[in-house]
Amino acid sequence: QVQVVESGGGLVQAGGSLRLSCTVSGRTFSTYGMGWFRQAPGTPGKEREFVAAIAGISRTTYYADSVKGRFTISRDNSKNTLYLQMNTLRPEDTAIYYCAASRDTGLYYFGLPGSYDYWGQGTQVTVSS
Repeated sequence: QVQVVESGGGLVQAGGSLRLSCTVSGRTFSTYGMGWFRQAPGTPGKEREFVAAIAGISRTTYYADSVKGRFTISRDNSKNTLYLQMNTLRPEDTAIYYCAASRDTGLYYFGLPGSYDYWGQGTQVTVSS
């Protein structure tokens, strides 16, 4: 059973930074396409919003327009860990952030939650104005 565990969330003032981490169990992390999604408060019925993704072999990265230039996704395959460096945070970035792993190494449909096979429980990020 693959386990996905996020950490690093918290409360930060607007303009500040946070780094989220995500560890994935198992020996095939390097082949997984990995992504970050988020869900804003009060939107339980809404689909999770794509934030960023990184392919497994090529390490090609993808970003939502709303975070491009502020967030950076990276991975350390030796540690089975995915990162999301978030800079210049805004109140509208407040959400639960989810890490997800996909068996599709190339992440053809990187922005669709249904493309991912394993999900973490999420970590809360709150940005105060």
